[in-house]
Amino acid sequence: MSGFDFAPLFRTAIGFDRLARLVDTAVSTAEAPSYPPYNIEKTGEDSYRLTMAVAGFGPDDIDMVVKDNTLVVAGRVKEEGQKANLLYRGIAGRAFERRFVLADHIVVDGADLQNGLLHVGLRRVVPEALKPRRIEIGTRPQPAIANDQAADGSVQAA
Repeated sequence: MSGFDFAPLFRTAIGFDRLARLVDTAVSTAEAPSYPPYNIEKTGEDSYRLTMAVAGFGPDDIDMVVKDNTLVVAGRVKEEGQKANLLYRGIAGRAFERRFVLADHIVVDGADLQNGLLHVGLRRVVPEALKPRRIEIGTRPQPAIANDQAADGSVQAA
């Protein structure tokens, strides 16, 4: 089974097309190659860290782009000529491209490369308009009392 039929959902719901894309992406991601390995950890209430093992890659070899709620991390090693004395190559230096679907309001906070590990900071930034806000409950001022009605509610004769 390579896809899901969301036609019944779209008949009665509006705006769920992103859900269909997420499910399709999840299915295709499960079939994607697993290189390079990575970890995703929650570091705070609204912060996360993506760590990728990118041994052999330098900062100039890695390209990161965020587009349409998708973080794309791609690596391309620049060949520096053939090393004649290399007897065994066990460190993978092949090109890669990894895609990560980001939830709404997730922004990339920064990235650094240390000891062969690429660390990408992610943070949820909810706009003020979408944050819950407390509404103070007050009393409305009483309307002006009509001339023929006294303050105690009794009707005066004209």
